[in-house]
Amino acid sequence: MDRFSFLNAAHTEFFAQLYDQYLENPDSVEPSWRSFFQGFDFGMTTYNEENPVEQIANFASNNTDVSLVSDKLQKEFNVLKLIDGYRSRGHLFTKTNPVRERRTTSPTLEITNFGLSSADLSTVFDAAKAINIQPCTLQEIIAHLETIYCQHIGVEYMYIRKPEIVEWIQKKLGVNDNQPNFSSDEKKSILNKLNQAVSFETFLHTKYVGQKRFSLEGGESIIPALDALLEKAADKGVEQFVMGMAHRGRLNVLANIFGKSTQDIFGEFDGKDYDQEYFDGDVKYHLGLTADKVTASGKKININLAPNPSHLETVGAVIEGITRAKQDKYFPNDFSKVLPIAVHGDAAIAGQGILYEIVQMAQLDGYKTGGTIHIVINNQVGFTTNYLDARSSTYCTDIAKVTLSPVLHVNADDAEAVVHAMSFALDFRMEFGRDVFIDLLGYRKYGHNEGDEPRFTQPVLYKIIAKHKNPRDIYMEKLLADGVIDNTFVKELEQEYKSKLEVNLEESRKKDLTIITPFMKNEWKGFEQVSDVEMLKNVDTTFPIAGLTEVANAICNLPADKKFISKIQKLINDRKTMFFETNKLDWAMAEHLAYGSLLKEGYDVRISGQDVERGTFSHRHAVVKVEDSEEEVTLISSLEGATGKFNIFNSLLSEYGVLGFDYGYALANPNTLTIWEAQFGDFGNGAQIMIDQYISCGEDKWNNQNGIVLLLPHGYEGQGAEHSSGRMERFLQLCARHNMYVADCTTPANFFHLLRRQMKTTFRKPLIVFTPKSLLRDPRVVSTVEEFATGTFQETFDDNTVNKEEVKTLVFCTGKFYYDITAERENLGRNDVAVVRIEQLFPLPVEQLKDIIAKYPNADDYVWAQEEPKNMGSYSFMLMNFDLVKWRLASLKAYAAPASGSYTRAKRRQADALRMVFDKNLYR
Repeated sequence: MDRFSFLNAAHTEFFAQLYDQYLENPDSVEPSWRSFFQGFDFGMTTYNEENPVEQIANFASNNTDVSLVSDKLQKEFNVLKLIDGYRSRGHLFTKTNPVRERRTTSPTLEITNFGLSSADLSTVFDAAKAINIQPCTLQEIIAHLETIYCQHIGVEYMYIRKPEIVEWIQKKLGVNDNQPNFSSDEKKSILNKLNQAVSFETFLHTKYVGQKRFSLEGGESIIPALDALLEKAADKGVEQFVMGMAHRGRLNVLANIFGKSTQDIFGEFDGKDYDQEYFDGDVKYHLGLTADKVTASGKKININLAPNPSHLETVGAVIEGITRAKQDKYFPNDFSKVLPIAVHGDAAIAGQGILYEIVQMAQLDGYKTGGTIHIVINNQVGFTTNYLDARSSTYCTDIAKVTLSPVLHVNADDAEAVVHAMSFALDFRMEFGRDVFIDLLGYRKYGHNEGDEPRFTQPVLYKIIAKHKNPRDIYMEKLLADGVIDNTFVKELEQEYKSKLEVNLEESRKKDLTIITPFMKNEWKGFEQVSDVEMLKNVDTTFPIAGLTEVANAICNLPADKKFISKIQKLINDRKTMFFETNKLDWAMAEHLAYGSLLKEGYDVRISGQDVERGTFSHRHAVVKVEDSEEEVTLISSLEGATGKFNIFNSLLSEYGVLGFDYGYALANPNTLTIWEAQFGDFGNGAQIMIDQYISCGEDKWNNQNGIVLLLPHGYEGQGAEHSSGRMERFLQLCARHNMYVADCTTPANFFHLLRRQMKTTFRKPLIVFTPKSLLRDPRVVSTVEEFATGTFQETFDDNTVNKEEVKTLVFCTGKFYYDITAERENLGRNDVAVVRIEQLFPLPVEQLKDIIAKYPNADDYVWAQEEPKNMGSYSFMLMNFDLVKWRLASLKAYAAPASGSYTRAKRRQADALRMVFDKNLYR
């Protein structure tokens, strides 16, 4: 290897300064440098380089005439290599672990690894200028580098590819040599918050022995750090904060950062019932809170801690969606005003795949939030798993490298270093609008919860932890030694906080019920929580024909000054024909008319998912591309008189993370029709945790209404097991009381009214819609303009094509199968069969169905017909929820897979199910 090859990585700014100095006055530089630059100038006479400074290193690296580079100059370059080594690898040799020795890493930062020796320690090197200090001895340079890179804060950043960011970080680290420099008052404030954190945990530990609280002990320094973050961010103009975290430390954060009443927390520990009958609630360490605070400098801020389930890291996607919704609603085009903060566990951030999805959103137009501050409460153990078994990466935060985000590893015992690192992270986020990670390296005082015995699995570690002082006591001793405080100050601090807790405990025990504070109540002002009875009431979703015509004009006319491919021109012309000539509107037109009508009424619309701009089945074309430039044109954005905003985003290839984001968006903005569409219905499987833990039960657990809409393409067209079923049965199994709507529409007009109903109610419920595929272009699936302009959403459709007196067999079905059944009925000439469509499966319109059945006095054969296998679809749901009649089932047999991969077999099975509808003797 060439002995000068390291110069390719040397600091070009240093070269530039020295070379400029040489050009101005050659005698002003050290003789060996002067010789080097003279040789460089000579070597460059045969080249025509625009930037000679950047060629200096290349010249030295490639020059075979070693005489041009003196020994002294070679040592200068070796020092530069040493500096680069500290910048790249210094974090591996820090004092950041409070309870364990660091793993041995090779090669080390020993000077011999850089072509230097102890004989060079007293030599003065100009290379010191590369770290913004005057020329000094190698020993002084090393001491300077050790202070910046190898103390209680280790920094990873040299993988970042933007030179301006690297330069900013290096200058920032040079301030105070990356060491905190707080005033006496600031130090007392840090101690005060540390005392609150420690005393709170101690109080709960003694008053509620053995109860789970997922204590913060070992990571208490996050409390003064978060406090400082809020204060400084508010001074920088941040007005709202959105925070998500798992269990550990949540109660402490709620009490000492968010100001949640400890009376309420004690009431939750005492296990009291809730003050609302319909509310089931959640365990105390899952609950969230919204609060308004005034900072020390008088700034008013709004802070939000999102509730979340035990599925770690899911809330990370949710808080990003909440943040973006707040940014879009309150501060359009200004991401700086709302700051997301994600608090992770070390095992979770390393092990949970949703983190990759979330960080990949960070710079995408539809999902970016201007940078998130990620904080890891690093216990060095996950449940009972040691960190060596929890990841393959060196650090739990190595996910940060995906988006080239800097990482600060900090010793949690050093409260000042933690606050200092938080200040760095905030400055970085506000400067560059990018993510930044803080790895708070501490420990967990007890087991996974306070009832566990950690010595079962980490006996050696917990011997060390048992003797280890908490961060408050460590910091208190430091301030006492420095004369910042005296013993009286500490005692008064402890006694004052403990007395408040004692008073609140007594007051709490006088109350009979636990009161749950609503989350983001300002955003939900004017909305009410309702029962399933209210959900079944008619809602006026009419919209005048004149208004629909305005929407049609917007979406049926391409800009005349732009050129589009012929297929797009034909598609848009077909839209115009169906609205203005044939009066037969298809599914795509229903969608666009629904969106346009809502925009004109002042509602916003947000749609995201994989390929939603065009639509998986090429039906939507909400965004069209100019042929020559691929310029994007969103036709509906030209709608005159629309006060709402329309946003549609093709998502990254993610279901879990993106649905979590959109759920969060809908949580923070109930006046936006927020839609997530699965590419195929069964792709919802990838987001099942969000569906199970948030969408289906968030209102019951956390008092959170949410109007998220899921569009799940569903239908059996012989496309195999993965592209047939939206897994209707799973959603129906989750339905209870008043938790969500589930619909499977058969007409464009009914879909139009369904989407409009979602915004026109005075409440919000999640809406699951099983949308068609083949029916998108089926000539039978059309509606007239008048059907859009009048009426309302129909939960059921009776069969008005038959003589009800003649009907013997009454068939009930939902979705696409209706068209297959009616086509077969026509083929067979069966006038004794009526087909009833259930458009809304939950809440099930039981009274409507009773009324329909009463209209068929001679019917004695009641059929539930479905194209899904017996163990899937809606059959089991109907058995449980509608027992007025005895069902005869017409369906496929029970199968493990939703559909056959063979087109021939799939069609044969569907034909069998159809025959069963009309022949009761085939009933299995």
